[in-house]
Amino acid sequence: MTLKRFVKFLVLAPVAVVIVLLAVANRAPVQLSFDPFSRTEPALAVTVPFFVVIFAAVILGVLVGGIAAWLAQGKHRKAEKRYRREADRWRSEAEQLRGTTGRAALPKA
Repeated sequence: MTLKRFVKFLVLAPVAVVIVLLAVANRAPVQLSFDPFSRTEPALAVTVPFFVVIFAAVILGVLVGGIAAWLAQGKHRKAEKRYRREADRWRSEAEQLRGTTGRAALPKA
């Protein structure tokens, strides 16, 4: 368990340093406009540090990518559920056969 924690620290420490350096280097305020029609006087605009925009874009990308992967794997989850039900059915059928024919007739699983 200690080696696993050390490796996790070894990977996450440089990532944390890069994130902090990115935030420190990009502190300048930028205007984030949600109005595509007015460039000079937007109806909805927010002034935030640039690193907030970068982090928000990364988080949004991770969320959208995760949802897309989850949706794409739906057929695999459905197949796994079907195989599990089938295996349970076979297991119960084998147990019933062991009960009716005796324990010596079928090999134990």
